[in-house]
Formats: sequence, C-alpha cells, structure tokens
Amino acid sequence: MRLLFIILVSFGLVQCTSIEIKRDQKDWAFPFFEKVDSLNPILKPSPELKFLDPMTQKEVAWEKRNVLNPAAIVRNDTVFLLYRAQDEWGTSRIGMAISTDGMNFTKKEHPIFFPEKDAQTPMEWNLRKVEGEPYNLDCVSCYFDGVEDPRIIQTEGGTYLMTYTAYNGKTARLSSASSPDLIHWTKHGSVLKGEKYKDYWSKSGAIITEQIGNQQVAKKIEGRYWMYFGDTQLFMASSLDLIHWEAAINEENGALISVLHPRKGFFDSRLVEPGPYALYTEKGIVLIYNASNAANFNDPDLPKFTYAAGQALFDKNQPHKLIDRTSSYFIYPDKDYEKVGEVNEVCFVEGLVFFKEKWFLYYGTADSKIAVAVYDPSKK
Repeated sequence: MRLLFIILVSFGLVQCTSIEIKRDQKDWAFPFFEKVDSLNPILKPSPELKFLDPMTQKEVAWEKRNVLNPAAIVRNDTVFLLYRAQDEWGTSRIGMAISTDGMNFTKKEHPIFFPEKDAQTPMEWNLRKVEGEPYNLDCVSCYFDGVEDPRIIQTEGGTYLMTYTAYNGKTARLSSASSPDLIHWTKHGSVLKGEKYKDYWSKSGAIITEQIGNQQVAKKIEGRYWMYFGDTQLFMASSLDLIHWEAAINEENGALISVLHPRKGFFDSRLVEPGPYALYTEKGIVLIYNASNAANFNDPDLPKFTYAAGQALFDKNQPHKLIDRTSSYFIYPDKDYEKVGEVNEVCFVEGLVFFKEKWFLYYGTADSKIAVAVYDPSKK
C-alpha cells in the first residue's frame, strides 16, 4: 500500500522531509530514510578542480562532467566520502570529501584513486586511448573508462578495503584495493581471477560486515569472509584474507550461483545490484540493493528504467540463503536532480555510515550529483 506522509524534523538548522514510499513494515529492515531537502544535492561536479593525470601528463578537470555513486566511512569522528567523478571525456576517478556533521562536505583538490601506469592499466584505461586512436568528438562515450563505484569497509586490523569497478571501455571488472589511511592505496586487481574470468563482466562488491561502534568491520562466517556482487542478478564470493576470492559456482556446470534475482511486476524487474556493504545482524544479513524497473512486466507506478532501492535479508549462518525481501522500494527519484541528468530517474545508493547516533545514506542522483538521506533510530 502506498503511504504518503510528510514529517518535518530538525537537525540543527537543517530541515528534512520524508518521501512518498511503499512500506513493508519488516522488523529487520531500515524503515525509512529522510532526504535532506535543504542541502541536497550535497555534491555537484566542479570544473575548477584539476590535477596532473599520470596517464596523459596533462592537467585534467577530473570532475567536470559528473559526481556520483559514493562510498562512506567514519574515521576519527569524521565522515569520509569516496565518490566517483568523471571528466569531460568520461574517465572516472575517485575523489574524497570530508565532513564533521555528515551533511556539509569539503572536497579534496585531487582524486585519491585513479588509473596510473601500473599493472592495472589494461583494465582501467580505454583500449582506444592505449592504441592512440584520435578522439571522435561525436562519440564521447566511446572513451569512458577508469575506476568506478567504490564500496569501502574496514578489516579487523584497521586497514581499509575498497571494492571498485575497473573499466577499460569494453569490460567491467570487479576489483579491490587496500589502504592504511584512505590516501595511499595498493591495488589487488580483479576479484575474479583466472583464465575463466579474464573477460568476465563483473561489478559492485558488497562485503558482509559487522557494526562495531561506528565502524563497519569485515565479518567472518564459518571461517570465511563473504561478498555479494553483480549488476543484473547477485552472486557470491568468499575469501580467507579479503584479498583472494573464490566465486560460488554450480559444481555441475561451473556457472556462478545466483542468490537474488529480478522479479516481474516489481520495481526490481529489470536488474538488481548491491548497494553499500551488507550488514550482519541478529535477525540476519541485511543487504540494501539497487534495482531497475523494466520496460514491461514492471512496477507501473515508476517510469521504466527507474533506479530505486530495496532490501533483502539473508541467513546469518548461510549467506547464500535468502530469507526475506521487501516488496517495494524505500527510496526512489522524486526530485529534479534525481530525475534529470546523465541518466534520468536514478537514485543509486552506495554509501552508509552510522554517525552521531543516526544512519546516513549517500547516493548518486541521475548519475550526475550526490545526495544524502538520514534515518534516526530514536524516531522509529
């Protein structure tokens, strides 16, 4: 049942209004997030920020085109937002913005993670650029490449681990990197290794974590770490060390085992894709996921291809076992900056932190800007 409600709450001088959503009343799920209307979008692209690109040795306005799809983590009572930024030719790099209140952010001048002349160049740099092909001004999208869509967690030892998408203009590959300080990174290459997965399209790795204070720490289950990934349906991989991963496969045919599928007639009828990390709780593993509405056999209340977000619950001892799932979305595009942009009708959630006793959800809007929504458990 569609529920329309408007609740005015106060966060200092910031006003938030809730959105029109469909409620499932699941006792394991986040019940709602309130968009911070007075501040959103909290990040916009800027042509002023420039850096010397190590690939071309030219100064680049690295976030001139778009900013989108952020990850977030808390460190020293500060929120660090790691976000995807595109230059005018569509190369993606990861920038950083910092906030002490979770809503007002200051950007670092240079990206903190980007394609370099290293072992990952063939996966992160467009093959057309590698071959020195002249730019075709009529096909800017032909040159898209870079490092995209980060998710970030902490290890038990305090190291930061980021999953991201390496894209060379032809194949997207789920990859990972680690850092002691969020600035200096070691790339570990593709998560799915081996000849079998050399050219396999893979994206969006959400590792299962446990909340410890305001940190999201990788959680071992039955002696292994686990990750959900995929951008049409969801698959799983496991690891002993968070660096070397093994995909869960069907032993009979070697195919990846799907643990979450699109559903005809629902908001997730076209595809499903992980949001932030997955959260280990007493009721099970909660996964916020992004979804797209199909052109046919879809949710008729949403425009076709709309990106909205739902939630799924998996067994806490058997991460592959789906227990429950919300029947509808808890956030969807209803603002101009969410409905019109590089890609229209998009709310793509990717960052989530517990900060100052509230949950802050960060998401890309229309693949162009970044916004925040807040859930206050005390007002449940």
